[in-house]
Amino acid sequence: MEFFNQVGKLALGSRLRMLTERITDDAAHIYKLYDVELQPKWFPVFYVLSQGEPRTITTIAREIGHSHPSVSKIIGEMTKKGYITEKKDKADGRTTLVTLSPKGKAITEKIAVQYTDVNNAIEEILTQTRHDLWQALEEWEFLLEQKPLLKRVQEQKKKRESQHVKIVDYTPKYQKAFRDLNEQWITQYFKMEEADYKALDNPKSYILKNGGHIFVALYNDVPVGVCALIKMDDPVYDFELAKMAVSPLAQGKNIGFLLGQAIVKKAKSLGASRLYLESNTILAPAINLYHKLGFKKVIGHATPYERCNIQMELILK
Repeated sequence: MEFFNQVGKLALGSRLRMLTERITDDAAHIYKLYDVELQPKWFPVFYVLSQGEPRTITTIAREIGHSHPSVSKIIGEMTKKGYITEKKDKADGRTTLVTLSPKGKAITEKIAVQYTDVNNAIEEILTQTRHDLWQALEEWEFLLEQKPLLKRVQEQKKKRESQHVKIVDYTPKYQKAFRDLNEQWITQYFKMEEADYKALDNPKSYILKNGGHIFVALYNDVPVGVCALIKMDDPVYDFELAKMAVSPLAQGKNIGFLLGQAIVKKAKSLGASRLYLESNTILAPAINLYHKLGFKKVIGHATPYERCNIQMELILK
């Protein structure tokens, strides 16, 4: 166990697999001890069928939490041994029902005392431990059902990498990055329009001098994301969140969300009550980001962009 002491929780999967293999190996010997000719991997299928009612493979798979191909393979192996009988459903000739054969049912009677002894042995182990493994497994299964381990690792990765991101104010040295990053995503999905050229070619006169603001996201001091807060001449909205772009090479590092947070915070500091934005539903990650920031869909506002098919607002106060 020295390896696991050194590696720790990183080897959780390996340690669980080793424990499973140990128990499975013991299980094979336990079946022999009681003169029961079953393989450990067959047990979930056997137990379900031992309850008496014929079932389809799909039903069994759903009950035991296995895949359909896995159950189908086990059914095939047990059928070759003579433990299972297959027959067509009288109500639906396209459906095959499986049930225990007389040989399989004979095992049901023989295995009853094995159930008792195994259950008591496990109970004995539980009384000798400080932690109830059975309850712990239930907790882990519940938590992983809510959010898989992969998703949790992705979140930790994003959290760690976002620590290397700095959000800074725009200066003229970032004009090329501001234009290039936006032109990259616009031309990937749409076409550059007149309003794009106005903002990207002249950010100082079009955005900054009119009371707007631009933030730049630096990852290891390299500009990889930008976003603008544009002052609006509108009776309802004070500012527009616009020209958000993140380099494809830097996506997945929480940069868009950090830029959005900076924009919202700046708008609040300027006394804004409503923030507006325009986008296109083909940009699903962006729409999800805006929802995460608190934006909600609105309709009926005039737009200078052909590509706009969704408008959103964030009420700040």
